[in-house]
Amino acid sequence: MGSNVYKILTIEEWENAQKNNLISTSLDNKDGFVHLSNTKQLAVTLALYFSDQDRVALLQIDAESVREALVYEKTKPGLKRSGEFPHFYGDLKISHITKFWILERKALEIPEEIILDLEIS
Repeated sequence: MGSNVYKILTIEEWENAQKNNLISTSLDNKDGFVHLSNTKQLAVTLALYFSDQDRVALLQIDAESVREALVYEKTKPGLKRSGEFPHFYGDLKISHITKFWILERKALEIPEEIILDLEIS
């Protein structure tokens, strides 16, 4: 098991988490646990479930700090994904976050130094 697990939230979910001190989504509430991803699962989670978002919050959580309530479980048969996913059974709090980023969906960009070099040419 890796040392970190991750939670992706929409910006609205992130704002709610900050107000309530709890990291949870409607899907988490429905399923009875907080859906998390490990490092290898993160890109696919972003692609499958957040492709309609321009900005998301990516939260890093130290797996060791939540190990008592962290369970790796296999996906249900018939889903696109397979393997074991980290699920947190309990109240995941803002204090569990070790790092966070706001990710923005952008088109490929030419580095500024190349663009500035074009002016000189």
